[in-house]
Amino acid sequence: MKNLIAAGIALGAIITGPALAADMSVSKTRVAKEPPFVVYSWNGFYIGLQGGGGWSHIEQTDPRPFRSEAYQPNGGVIGGTAGFNAQFDRIVLGLEVDGSGSWIKGYTIGTDPLAGNCGGAPPRCFSNLESFATFRGRAGFAMDNVLPYLTGGLAMGWLHGENGDIPANGAFGAGTKSVVGWTIGGGVEAMFNQKWSMKVE
Repeated sequence: MKNLIAAGIALGAIITGPALAADMSVSKTRVAKEPPFVVYSWNGFYIGLQGGGGWSHIEQTDPRPFRSEAYQPNGGVIGGTAGFNAQFDRIVLGLEVDGSGSWIKGYTIGTDPLAGNCGGAPPRCFSNLESFATFRGRAGFAMDNVLPYLTGGLAMGWLHGENGDIPANGAFGAGTKSVVGWTIGGGVEAMFNQKWSMKVE
């Protein structure tokens, strides 16, 4: 008999529960919306600014014969870049061109024991990579908004050199020459959104 009464009370609660709930005011709880899923695409054209530093390995010669021995100029770089990417699943292939003004410069007194010092008083051999440009291909592997890549291609620089300080101080010569070569390297680019990214190369 006790079991039947308990069952009746439980059933009553089940039946009357919804009826009471219908008369009560219900406060709605806001559910936070999930942010939209972002699909990053590396396709398309782009332009940008670039800056950094550089160093070089220089040796000056002339027909005397003269050689300065090697020295290592260094300095800053600033310029612009433009390119185009095409994405195939996770593979990204592109072409990129850039141009920069640079101040990669340095000097030496000349230390070759046979040729002697550079001209001038004091002796001075000087070089400055005044500007350069590259035209490169690049290939990368897209990991959502991060793109590690390899790059390489054609490079051209405008190199100014001097031997001596002024003509009145002995041997003196100066000139600027365009030099064509190659470049190869790698980098990582990170996309903040579909309009902005940053890379280290």
